[in-house]
Amino acid sequence: MAGPVRRALISVSDKSGLVSFAAALAEMGFELIATAGTAHVLAQAGLPVTHVSSLTGYPELLGGRVKTLHPAIAAAVLAAGPQHLTELASRGIRPIDLVVVTLYPFEEAAARGERLEDLVEWIDIGGVTLLRAAAKNWQRVGAVCEPAQYVPVREELARSGALSEQTRRELAARAFARIAAYDAAIAARMAGEEAFPDPLVLVYRRRGLLRYGENPHQRAALYTVPAPPSEEVTGAELLQGKPLSYNNLADLDAAWAAVREFAPPAAVVIKHATPCGAALGATAAEAVRRAIAADATSAFGGVLAVNAPLDAEAVDATGSLFLEALIAPEVTADARSRLAGRRNLRVLQATLGDVHPAGSPPDRVVRSLPGGLLVQEADSAGLPREERVVTRRIPTPEELLDLRFAWLVCKHVRSNAIVLAAAGQTVGVGGGQTSRVESVRLAVARAGVRARGSVLASDGFFPFADGVEEAAAAGVTAIIQPGGSVRDREVVAAADAHGLAMVFTGERHFRH
Repeated sequence: MAGPVRRALISVSDKSGLVSFAAALAEMGFELIATAGTAHVLAQAGLPVTHVSSLTGYPELLGGRVKTLHPAIAAAVLAAGPQHLTELASRGIRPIDLVVVTLYPFEEAAARGERLEDLVEWIDIGGVTLLRAAAKNWQRVGAVCEPAQYVPVREELARSGALSEQTRRELAARAFARIAAYDAAIAARMAGEEAFPDPLVLVYRRRGLLRYGENPHQRAALYTVPAPPSEEVTGAELLQGKPLSYNNLADLDAAWAAVREFAPPAAVVIKHATPCGAALGATAAEAVRRAIAADATSAFGGVLAVNAPLDAEAVDATGSLFLEALIAPEVTADARSRLAGRRNLRVLQATLGDVHPAGSPPDRVVRSLPGGLLVQEADSAGLPREERVVTRRIPTPEELLDLRFAWLVCKHVRSNAIVLAAAGQTVGVGGGQTSRVESVRLAVARAGVRARGSVLASDGFFPFADGVEEAAAAGVTAIIQPGGSVRDREVVAAADAHGLAMVFTGERHFRH
């Protein structure tokens, strides 16, 4: 600004910090102009305030829907140079140099589940217009859009008598971002249950910069929805340890999604965003012990998730294993005491919630591509809806339980995904290979002698009988897979030849 700011227009829905900020402005010589509700609060605090209606010559109309939509206000904010200021003077209008607006809380009203018919009253019109005008004219006007900006703005004005060009530009950028997020929230609510609206509007707030991305030469940040759900990793409470890294967050998300598939106490160890060990147990401690034992070598440096309260016994079950992070729905006081000595361990607590809430629309999964996004519904399918036995031998009840367990774990392994399991514990995991038979060989190699008597889950069909032959040679007794290959007859015949039981689900769980 060319000189000290002398007129401030204030119209705020959020009154927090308002009086102290306005008092500081008044003390620095500002004329305060305000809409009715804001003017009332300022007047009650004993501050001199000019009601906006005295500038427009009109009372607030339509129950407050129209307050500031008037040339006397818009022109005072938008005037950009000497010619404009001369035109204002000829009309008896003085410029406004600072605009302070917090918008109607549409997002909060939408989060409360208000009906669309009621939500329209929370759609701000004049406030958005004022902020947009002030931000457009940032070379002369300061645009303040949230109470968090009051202190730095007040301090700079007190120190320098004016806002710097850099500050005004930063305020404008923030105002435009606030308007964009606000309009995006409205657009999303208006779209209702439509899974893929056009255009797709997403709103995320930057929660913080990360140390780096997947590698030290890549910059990274965490963005979340404005209020991330407490049942997700992004809304979890960090109880202990250093700030989470990019890879920590990816692994924690994978671990938490996998362990929430199970109702009994369960534990999952994740390495590089894929399970290396998973197990059920009578207690959290037993589940943790068995999940680590599933592949103790790969578990080193992994991330552990537990779907039951993590107690001291469960902590002891981790032994001396180095873990990057762990997450549970509750970490007891005794457990926290035991974990306190592991300074490099991040410990998180999140609400368990329901991984597949009844009646709720599936979450979106978004993946970026250069110049675009891939968007799909989240894979919310849990246990298979169909279990069709296609072999002569029927799975035993014990095999069927393990097949279901392996199926849920397999869903979280990178394709081509193969999981071997026995007695509610994975014994071999193979994934991320370019052929399914190679994934079988990898899972069998990791299982070793434990493959004998285990069951196998495959996220996709077997295109050839070779995968079944490899599994049978290792001692696998039952297989669950989607079916649907043109060579299904050959695959089933191979299973029959070796006395295996095989179940078709009719659905797959690719995870690319």
